[in-house]
Amino acid sequence: MGVLSTEEISKLIYNKILEEKDEIKKSYLTSKEQIGYFFIDDLLPENLVKECFKVFPDKSEMKCLKSIREYKYVSAQMNKHNQLLENVIYAFQDKRVVELIGEICGINSLYADESLYAGGLSLMAKDNFLNPHLDNSHDAERERWRVLNLLYYVTPDWDKENGGHLELWPNGPKKEPILIESKFNRLAVMATHDLSWHSVNQVTVDRSRCCISNYYFSDESLKKTDKFHVTKFRGRPGDTLTNIILDLDASVRMVVRKVFKKGIRKNPHIYKKDN
Repeated sequence: MGVLSTEEISKLIYNKILEEKDEIKKSYLTSKEQIGYFFIDDLLPENLVKECFKVFPDKSEMKCLKSIREYKYVSAQMNKHNQLLENVIYAFQDKRVVELIGEICGINSLYADESLYAGGLSLMAKDNFLNPHLDNSHDAERERWRVLNLLYYVTPDWDKENGGHLELWPNGPKKEPILIESKFNRLAVMATHDLSWHSVNQVTVDRSRCCISNYYFSDESLKKTDKFHVTKFRGRPGDTLTNIILDLDASVRMVVRKVFKKGIRKNPHIYKKDN
């Protein structure tokens, strides 16, 4: 059996979301005032998702991001990896899928990102983490607002004790988070705005938690209070020194972006399709 096409996979995704539409819409609307989110389990046929994990690149084939902010592995250059992974990523960008998710979340203008700006593949191995943070507010050209994160987890038998789970901080990073487990074949969708603090807790096992990521953008922000901002990190509750360092880090990067609207250099984490 050959690799399923992007169109074939997008039909599977669309039908599953449509099947769960009423329940996930309720979940999103209930949480919308703080951080709107929903998740869907068993999104795609199990054998297909296991194949995604089987062909997922090793961390040695990905870029390592390691700092006080985060420790993880990423890649957006999809033509360096198995075709199936690219097909799955772009299945989430099918017009019908985007419009259906927009309808569920009450977002009229919603666009997928073909360049995979900050999207693509991510892998978290033992001791990897992502500190509480707000995603940058815009796309690479500062023309559209970043409004939704789509995180699709493909590691089989990933238990709660393994860590590497999504955390939402609806009351800010000084309070307790909501834990959304990175379960196999689960799609988690969350809103991004100037209050949508989120993180990934530390991986505790010598395995890889693999994720396929997409980000959707809009002509308008989700909240009237939203303003342009760079990605802003915080430490975990009680981590005072980390907070001081990360506050300074965010302030410096914000000053740079005010002077240089599109940054000093173009973000390298995009899919350069002519490569």
